[in-house]
Amino acid sequence: MPPSATSASGDASNGAAPRRKVPRFLLPAGILLGIVGVVALGYWWLVGRFIQSTDDAYLQADSVTVAPKVSGYVTDVYVGDNANVRAGDPLVRLDARQYQAALDQSTATADARRADVERAQAGIRQQQAAIEQATAQLQVAQVSAKHADDEVRRYGPLAKSGAESGDQLSVLISNRDQAKATLAADKAALDQAQARMADLHAQIAQAQAQLEAALASTKQAQLDLQDTLIRSSLSGRIGDRTVRVGQYAQPGTRLMTVVPVQSIYLTANFKETQIGRMRAGQSATMHVDALPDADLHGVVDSFAPGTGSEFALLPPENATGNFTKIVQRVPVRIRIDTDEQTRKRLVPGLSVTVDVDTRAEGHDARAPSDSQHG
Repeated sequence: MPPSATSASGDASNGAAPRRKVPRFLLPAGILLGIVGVVALGYWWLVGRFIQSTDDAYLQADSVTVAPKVSGYVTDVYVGDNANVRAGDPLVRLDARQYQAALDQSTATADARRADVERAQAGIRQQQAAIEQATAQLQVAQVSAKHADDEVRRYGPLAKSGAESGDQLSVLISNRDQAKATLAADKAALDQAQARMADLHAQIAQAQAQLEAALASTKQAQLDLQDTLIRSSLSGRIGDRTVRVGQYAQPGTRLMTVVPVQSIYLTANFKETQIGRMRAGQSATMHVDALPDADLHGVVDSFAPGTGSEFALLPPENATGNFTKIVQRVPVRIRIDTDEQTRKRLVPGLSVTVDVDTRAEGHDARAPSDSQHG
């Protein structure tokens, strides 16, 4: 073989790269990654793309601020911070002495007005008797006048014929005139008695009106006295207690807050692009930051009638200035379904991450009155 051929053959042999062997464990790993990818893609297509999530969600409760209706110094505080109360339990008592005095005065005034009514009613009964007496006297006067008139008519012809004396006829005429005068007087007395009856009816109507006003004043005084004892209007837990014994409280002064922790619900602020398929009645899964090991379940209850910006103190006015589109958020109320022990650990204001499954059409929408205790 020529030297050149030998040299070319050696160069070809040296220039060929050695073949590397692929490790055997990478092949199963690649297959496994492929399977995981397919499963993940399938889960997203079947489930994941229907799950709407947000971390802009907070627990809430319809808390009630406790404030007095009347003014006064605080004499007793019956509850402490974070105490559990039931509806109707006493919370605070105000000094009631002035309201008790006002009630006593109103009661006395009502008694006086009631006596006026009774006196007017007695006057009506007395005047009724006077009317009956005047009526009887009028009837007697009518009989006497008729008799005197008959006597004059009978003796008149006799006196003209001379059978009777003229003096006797004069006496009969005088008696007739007196009887007529008495009859007129008795008629006037009866008219006066009847007119007095109308006046008494007006007096009793006025007395009854004054009695009703006094009773209304007494009722108001009773309400003011009752309002010196402030009771809880609902069951819950006491929070933000600022009232102290000896403090002067005026109507509307904030004393404490009753939080119905047994009726906590979730308000989740979803983007407007997330609520297209969301319906009341769809299931939700909640992750409370304060309870990292517990997943809570709930149901979409209702949607706010507008975005959060619509109810802001200063709503945006997009018709002026330069416009920049911002994705709006819609508050969605979610009813929490959990056991009593877990519910006791939930308080308003806790941050929550919520996932809503929008695959179902939703059919569990409740009336607002039923969802207040969600």
